[in-house]
Amino acid sequence: MNKLSAVIITYNEERNIKRCLDSLIGVADEIVVVDSYSTDKTKEICEQYPIVRFIEHEFEGYIEQKNWARLQATYDLVLSLDADEALDETLKQSILKVKENTDADGYTMNRLTNYCGTWVRHSGWYPDKKLRLWFKDKGQWTGLNPHDKFEMVEGAVIKHLKGNILHYSYYTLDDHYKQIEKFTTILADSMYKRNIKSSTFKIMYKSAFKFFRDYIIKLGFLDGKAGWLIAKNSAYATYLKYYKLKKLYEAKEEKSA
Repeated sequence: MNKLSAVIITYNEERNIKRCLDSLIGVADEIVVVDSYSTDKTKEICEQYPIVRFIEHEFEGYIEQKNWARLQATYDLVLSLDADEALDETLKQSILKVKENTDADGYTMNRLTNYCGTWVRHSGWYPDKKLRLWFKDKGQWTGLNPHDKFEMVEGAVIKHLKGNILHYSYYTLDDHYKQIEKFTTILADSMYKRNIKSSTFKIMYKSAFKFFRDYIIKLGFLDGKAGWLIAKNSAYATYLKYYKLKKLYEAKEEKSA
């Protein structure tokens, strides 16, 4: 049977980390928590679990941190979770079967998100397939900070598992607004560094299409009030991302003038 390392990166996750760790008991053979020097009780909670190896490491970016954390795993088979995620019972059983009979290089699974107390099954948020279980030498984290994705090596065999990652995203609307402000700043900076352009037309078009896509095409209206809020706030996040990107280019022009 293959042994499995579960890897989690954290920063001030006292509200979520216990649920995440509890869901991994009986599935993971070790849990590696890479923490960016939390100032809350994250470390104290993690140290209550003998199976947890708690490592503090300076945060260099979501992609960079996850790649560093991946390499700290003792075992080759690695499961990556965020602190605000947990495994449901079906997914636990699917992963245990993989440990007994590994027939692929990586495994995808669906993620089901809870938004302010509501499980969201449309709005472009479900099934939200994620590649989270893999052999650590078969790929690496890539993407555009803060949006990371795991990319397998060419020719890797990938299969899909039954069950869901349960994602407890935002407890309140204020949580969502704060995350939008934080992530759009990071993403605009990442886009700027990659020479991605913005314009007034792109700002308006992208944000309007985002709302239409999530609420109409992706059936967000079937999620009721949660679907409306998700579509509205996602459109706002798109607007803010491209607006901040445009401001970065304007600031550069002013300096060179």
